[in-house]
Amino acid sequence: MTDNTNVNYVRYKGDYYLCTETNFMNKVDIETLEKTEKVDWSKFIAVNGATAHPHYDPDGTAYNMGNSFGPYGFSYKVIRVPPEKVDLGETIHGVQVICSIASTEKGKPSYYHSFGMTRNYIIFIEQPLKMNLWKIATSKIRGKAFSDGISWEPQCNTRFHVVEKRTGQLLPGRYYSKPFVTFHQINAFEDQGCVIIDLCCQDNGRTLEVYQLQNLRKAGEGLDQVHNSAAKSFPRRFVLPLNVSLNAPEGDNLSPLSYTSASAVKQADGTIWCSHENLHQEDLEKEGGIEFPQIYYDRFSGKKYHFFYGCGFRHLVGDSLIKVDVVNKTLKVMKNSFLFELFRDLFFPLN
Repeated sequence: MTDNTNVNYVRYKGDYYLCTETNFMNKVDIETLEKTEKVDWSKFIAVNGATAHPHYDPDGTAYNMGNSFGPYGFSYKVIRVPPEKVDLGETIHGVQVICSIASTEKGKPSYYHSFGMTRNYIIFIEQPLKMNLWKIATSKIRGKAFSDGISWEPQCNTRFHVVEKRTGQLLPGRYYSKPFVTFHQINAFEDQGCVIIDLCCQDNGRTLEVYQLQNLRKAGEGLDQVHNSAAKSFPRRFVLPLNVSLNAPEGDNLSPLSYTSASAVKQADGTIWCSHENLHQEDLEKEGGIEFPQIYYDRFSGKKYHFFYGCGFRHLVGDSLIKVDVVNKTLKVMKNSFLFELFRDLFFPLN
């Protein structure tokens, strides 16, 4: 497995690591940016890698999603890393699995890149982007990329799993939506007995097929054709009501929130069907969609928020910076005149 940790830098116990989605991370001296240690998740906990997008509590406790597979099938793991060191030489000692979520299809687990977190809950999204573990494990000897073992299966719906952080308990509610793919969550928060989660979503899961060397090497009209064939990503809001009564009427919208059109409707089998709200799609169509969302994390992660920033994709690689107002459903495409506004919002936020 690769130890090319080129996806993100993260913090665990006050130290910085470069990471990807395998079980390896590279610890980095934050002053010199030199690698000081190669760290293997599997030496501390029984997982096969973790995401490159952990979340943090205000006290520094970190949460992440890993996975494992064995004779009883594949499971997704919610991981917690304590905030403090016992001694100076330690890395991720004390990490724990606080919840294990069985894959809906034992032989076809879902690919995931990130997850959501509020003050009290972890939200894991099991999407119909399925992994063939045999193909992935043998990809190197077959001369294939990892993506050869990942398939888009839209006959399956997307499922939301909600885990209570304090106890590690998986909530009994079964939340589903129409099939979509998400790589990056924007933010999640709680309000009036509901979890609200905002995501960058695509309706077609074949995006990974576009990012191949023969496509990236194209130019001019050829590159434009590749870009136009790729699925566009747009911000969407979902509402997950937490305390659903067994006596709740079938067909009723269980969301009490007046500020969003996202709905959560109880079905005859007791599941909750979640329909999203488009946070701002019409004008984002002109920008080629939006991805790589960022908020002022330390202040607004897990809380109600007003703005997020992301990259527009008028070309195959992101080529613009967009500010989205999720309250008023407006946006601004950033130009030089808006650089001051960006600086102000990031370092001197008002809301």
